[in-house]
Amino acid sequence: MRVAIALGSNLGNRQAALEFAAARLGTFVSELVLSDAVETEPEGERVRGQPLYLNAAAVGQTDLSARAVLDALLAIEREFGRERPYAGAPRTLDLDLILFGDERVDEAGLQVPHPRFRDRFFVLGPLAEIAADFRDPVTGLTVAELLRRLLRDVSR
Repeated sequence: MRVAIALGSNLGNRQAALEFAAARLGTFVSELVLSDAVETEPEGERVRGQPLYLNAAAVGQTDLSARAVLDALLAIEREFGRERPYAGAPRTLDLDLILFGDERVDEAGLQVPHPRFRDRFFVLGPLAEIAADFRDPVTGLTVAELLRRLLRDVSR
């Protein structure tokens, strides 16, 4: 199954966090391609005064289920020292399952496609660099089309 994963960090050595995540992703995602990293402002209500994020995206193939991929992502975050003291807290490492082939999953604790990825440049920008053709099964639009739409809406 083709999979897209967003990577981010805004605490500690952000580049090391992304490199750590990429190495771990390679253990269950084959043909792994990693985007360039981009620095972005934190988004959300509780982010005032937080450091900038370093974000990237990864795509590849996996034999795991969507739930197993999510479990693996959470384990990688914990291994790198991620703590969750409150929603929107700064992160040593944040990994999100964005797309899982053309599947839609809506289970407790797991929604795929990621419900907010269409509105986030820090996901769409890096993802468009490496998988512009990846299609969102909800809208039918490619990542490149979603990014163009987001940029058009922001410029209005």
